[in-house]
Amino acid sequence: MSLRKISSRGVAASLALVLAAGAAGCGGDDAEEPAGGGEQAGGEAPAQTFELEIGNLLPLTGDLSAFGPPGRKAGDLALEQIEAAIEESGADVQVSVSTGDTETSDQATVQAARQLASGGAGCIAGPWASSEVIATGESVASRQQIPIISPSATSAEITDLEDDGFVFRVAPSDNLQVLGLADTIEEELGGTDGSISLAARNDAYGEGFINAFKAEWEERGGTTTGPVLYDPQQPSYNTEAGQIAEGGPDAYVIIDFPETFAKMGAALLRTGEFDATKLFTADGLASDEVPGDIPEDALIGSRGTRPGTPEEGRVADQFNELYNSAPGPNRQTYDAQTFDATLLCFLAAAAAGSGEGADIAEHLQEVSAAPGEKYTYLELPAALAALQEGEDIDFDGVTGPIDFDDNGDPTAATYEVWQYQDDGSLEVLRQFEAAAGE
Repeated sequence: MSLRKISSRGVAASLALVLAAGAAGCGGDDAEEPAGGGEQAGGEAPAQTFELEIGNLLPLTGDLSAFGPPGRKAGDLALEQIEAAIEESGADVQVSVSTGDTETSDQATVQAARQLASGGAGCIAGPWASSEVIATGESVASRQQIPIISPSATSAEITDLEDDGFVFRVAPSDNLQVLGLADTIEEELGGTDGSISLAARNDAYGEGFINAFKAEWEERGGTTTGPVLYDPQQPSYNTEAGQIAEGGPDAYVIIDFPETFAKMGAALLRTGEFDATKLFTADGLASDEVPGDIPEDALIGSRGTRPGTPEEGRVADQFNELYNSAPGPNRQTYDAQTFDATLLCFLAAAAAGSGEGADIAEHLQEVSAAPGEKYTYLELPAALAALQEGEDIDFDGVTGPIDFDDNGDPTAATYEVWQYQDDGSLEVLRQFEAAAGE
C-alpha cells in the first residue's frame, strides 16, 4: 500500500511508503445462494419487501466511553437517512436500530452481541476495540452468521481471523497506520538517529501496534527500548512508568486507551522525567480534547495519527453540518465510521432483499466496491432504488472509498496527523490518504 498526502495544514510531509498487499480470503465463497434475493449487476432483482434490525454495539462505559455517545448519535443519524430514503423511494422496507453497551470489555461485548442477535439483529455496527472484534467474530458473528462491521478496530490480527466471512471493518489495519506514524516521527525528529521508548497496553490493539512499529522503526535504522507492555487492569503503573522514562529517550510511542492512560499518564508525570511534547501515539488516545480523567500535562503537546475523514468535498461538508446541527455530543474519532457502518448494513440488506445475516454478509463486499455506479449517503434514495432494480452499486462513505477486500478490510482510508494544543483541544495538522496498490 502507498500513503499519499491529500491536504495539509502546518508543516508539509513526504509520505511515499509502500506496503505490499497480499492477504488470503476469510472464507464464505462456498456459501449457499442468499435466500432473500437474486444476483446483482443485471441479474434477478432482490425481494422488494424486508425488515432489518441493525445492532449498534458501542463502548458507552469503560476505557472507550468517550467515544460511545458520539457513536450512538452517528448511528441514529444514519437511521434517519435510511428512513428518509425509504420514504422517498417508496420502498416497502422497515429498518430499526438497537443499541448494546460493550463496556470496553470482551466478555460484556460478547454478551451484548448475543443479546442483539437474539433480539433479531441481522447486522451489527461494532464493536470498537480490536480484542472485542476478535472475541465477537469467533463466538457470535461466525457461529450465528451475523456480520459485524467495526468502525474502529485496527489490529492486524483481524485480517486473518477465522470468521467465515462475517467480520468487516471500516478502519484499516494498524500495519498501515504504523507507516504513517513512523513517517510523522521521522519528520519531527529530523531522521531516525534518536532512541524511542516504546510502551503499550497488553492486548490485541496495543501489543500488535507497538511490535509492528518497533519492527518498522528499526528497519529504518532507528533504535528503540522496550516495549513495556502493561495490564490494563492494574491499579497503578509506577514501575512501568519508571521503565518507560528511564534514560531520557528522544521520543516516546505509547499505545493506549483513555481510562488506562489516566493512570499511566499520572505515573509518568511522577517520574519527573516525562515530557509529553516527546510523546507520539495513535487513534486510541485521540479525542476532541484531553479526556477529563487524564492529567493535561501528560498529553498536551503530544502528537499522533488516527483514521479520519476527508476535510474537503460536498459529502464531508454535508455530514459535518448534519452531525453538528443535531442535538447531542460533539464530533469524535470514528463517528463517521459508525455512520458508514450502519449504512453499509442497510445497503447490503437492500442488495440481498433480506434482513438475514447470512444474506447481508454475501453482499457487503459488492455494495462497497467496484464495479457499479458510485453513490454516497447524499444519494441514498437513488442507491436504494438501484439495488431494488437488481443493479450493482459502489458506495463511498463519509470516510471516503471503503472497498472491502476478501478479508473484510477496507482497501482505502484517510488518516490525520494531530496534536493536543495548550488549551487541551485536539488540532488536525494534516491529512494523508492510504490506498491499496502494488
